[in-house]
Amino acid sequence: MQLVSQPGIMRSLQTSTHPKLPSFLAVFFLFLSTSYAHNILRRGSSLSVEDDSDILNSPDKTFSCGFYGMGQNAYWFSIWFTNSRDRTVVWMANRDRPANGRGSRISLRRDGAMVLTDVDGSIIWETNTTSTDARMAELLDTGNLVIKGPGDKILWQSFDSPTDTLLPNQLFTKSTDLISRLHGGSYASGYFSFFFDNDNVLKLKYDGPDISSIYWPIPYLNVFQNGRTNYNSSRIAVYDEMGHFVSSDQFQFIASDMGMSRIERRLTMDYDGNLRLYSLNNDTGLWVTSWEALSQLCNVHGVCGRYAICVNTPEPKCSCPPGYEITEPRNWNKGCKPLFNETLFQSQRVKFVELPHVDYYGFDLNFSESTSIDSCMNLCLGDDRCKAFSYRLNGDRRCYTKSELFNGYQSPAFEGKIYLKFPVTVETSQLAILNGTDPVCQSDGSKTVIGSPSMYNINTKRMRWKAWCASFGGRWISRVIKSI
Repeated sequence: MQLVSQPGIMRSLQTSTHPKLPSFLAVFFLFLSTSYAHNILRRGSSLSVEDDSDILNSPDKTFSCGFYGMGQNAYWFSIWFTNSRDRTVVWMANRDRPANGRGSRISLRRDGAMVLTDVDGSIIWETNTTSTDARMAELLDTGNLVIKGPGDKILWQSFDSPTDTLLPNQLFTKSTDLISRLHGGSYASGYFSFFFDNDNVLKLKYDGPDISSIYWPIPYLNVFQNGRTNYNSSRIAVYDEMGHFVSSDQFQFIASDMGMSRIERRLTMDYDGNLRLYSLNNDTGLWVTSWEALSQLCNVHGVCGRYAICVNTPEPKCSCPPGYEITEPRNWNKGCKPLFNETLFQSQRVKFVELPHVDYYGFDLNFSESTSIDSCMNLCLGDDRCKAFSYRLNGDRRCYTKSELFNGYQSPAFEGKIYLKFPVTVETSQLAILNGTDPVCQSDGSKTVIGSPSMYNINTKRMRWKAWCASFGGRWISRVIKSI
């Protein structure tokens, strides 16, 4: 008898139990059936999106697998932590193509393939196990969903295709990556990823609509200065139940609660661009951050979009510099737009506005050392592509002219300034008004902060967390230094 769900069990007993079978035997068989391991989906069986009881549970009840819903009619075939308060998802089969809430089904077909079909019968997702002797799909205590053949040979496993999360003892290789969610209200693929690059080093990358940029480890340091090595070809990493992560590029870390037993952990590429290790508090069902790649979120590239500047106050917020305004009030990923006509820039007289302790990483047109500020300015003036120049004041007197203004950040630790290029027609009085720009991200008055609630000591019930929206009430200290 192939049993998938409780209702299916009852229907099987009602149709197969003999009318004269003693009642105690009927109860006995019912007990045997209901105690059957619900971590297995047999060949020829399926789970339905319309039956909430059609769920696989790992033997130790740590993980569940089935249809996970968001909104009114969007479902994903997923694996999640059973005991976390929000049923935290660790894997999805169809993250970029949700299934319908009616008629959708996941089946282990008789040809050996596991197939997710929509209400109209179209295939949304399937495994590459067609024409194999697949016997069953099984959810293990590790959180790994496997398809097994004869002799328990693993023909396919979810561990080989992670979504945004890596679980303990799940191998991370050159063939896998973690891709963030798009934002807090979407499971679609986002812009941030954790992966092994071609130089055999683990990295974090922003790959957005406009730019692609590596931001971890520190991009302006070489491999060895970052404490890594590229003299390896295995490209493999893993962490254990205790929270110790090791990698073939010599990167490693330990969880802040390392050594404590019976802690459920997950390493997640978050939608704010940070990679974090979380530990589950079994008493509250909430997650606590036990390690993170970046202590300052403003070091994440792309977090505030084109022209925008990220500021830690102390939580990271985005702001437009003088002469610019937010492009979409509810989407900082779109950055800022100029309040002047850039196409006429080349034919106009220009001036520069100075922003101390501010820089935009990357997109350098020119780099020179031991250069005066006037020489640096003249380099930018002589190149129509130059939108700004950065000048370092730490003794090296380094000059960087910029073709694009992405990855902006303000930090007291940065001993330098950015000089933005403006048409001389942009009045200084207009810039003074813009200094107080406080982008309104939502109309309900709730505060919006970049990042994860676990990062800050605040009441999360009163906070609304979104990926790209934050207000900044501080004032830029800027001045016009020269008109040409």
